[in-house]
Amino acid sequence: MSTKIKISEQFKEVQDHICQSLEALDKKSTFQEDLWQREGGGGGRTRIITDGNIFEKGGVNFSEVYGPVTEMMKSQLKLDGNEFYATGVSIVLHPKNPFHPIMHMNVRYFEMDNGVYWFGGGIDMTPHYVNKSAAAKFHKGLKDLCDTYHSDFYPEFKTWADNYFFIPHRDETRGVGGIFYDHLKSKDHLEKDDLLRFAIELGHLFPVLYTQQVELCATSEWTDEHETWRNVRRGRYVEFNLVYDRGTQFGLKTAGRIESILMSLPQHASWVYNFQPEKNSPEEETLSLLKKDVDWMAHL
Repeated sequence: MSTKIKISEQFKEVQDHICQSLEALDKKSTFQEDLWQREGGGGGRTRIITDGNIFEKGGVNFSEVYGPVTEMMKSQLKLDGNEFYATGVSIVLHPKNPFHPIMHMNVRYFEMDNGVYWFGGGIDMTPHYVNKSAAAKFHKGLKDLCDTYHSDFYPEFKTWADNYFFIPHRDETRGVGGIFYDHLKSKDHLEKDDLLRFAIELGHLFPVLYTQQVELCATSEWTDEHETWRNVRRGRYVEFNLVYDRGTQFGLKTAGRIESILMSLPQHASWVYNFQPEKNSPEEETLSLLKKDVDWMAHL
């Protein structure tokens, strides 16, 4: 079995594990699978969960696509080679409860026909209401995993996430960050098999972290005002994904499957004209915390 097929098979197992774990958490809804083929080469398994106890809408995608590098891909994606291969798992969860967070994960592997390869991925969290203690525990979980591989991973990948998941036209981060990395080929003593293990462990950590957040932010009652704020924050999420997200852009520029690419968008979102939170409100506090370089671990 070639290395890229081995990686693809392990990513499929990650998708299976995450879906089973999230169904156990939701206790009502189950994932519906949609198999698809890409005309240019490859395909994937899109799995969507809707109308659950926890999840209003969530998606766990696996894809394995390959084919010729087009002139557009060379110029806009800076790919150097004639054929590409890309496989990965991408997840976005949009909960019903405004006090539960949106959470996103992606692990991916890219290989060119000239032998160049790299890994990318990460997990980040977008609470509608920022709970400092919950954000700290989220970051601790990521740091603990990173530290088992390399002491530089967490500080480097956290900064990368702060800079990547940023909405310039709003001058705010998408959420409380997390970790993000891309074009990772090796790191000191870490080689390809190590980076693959890191990606797989990151995938297995995802449902653990989400379950922890649900337990920490267990408010079961909310108002229409809370839902309005939730939907406004979802609107910010949409803005980032459509304007700045590289994965979305890659999918659209490589003739990807539109429904699978845009599964990251919430079922309902709002753009209230000139929305201003009340002074000294939880909503205003959340906006004040959507900044880069916050030391979330200080709130443990």
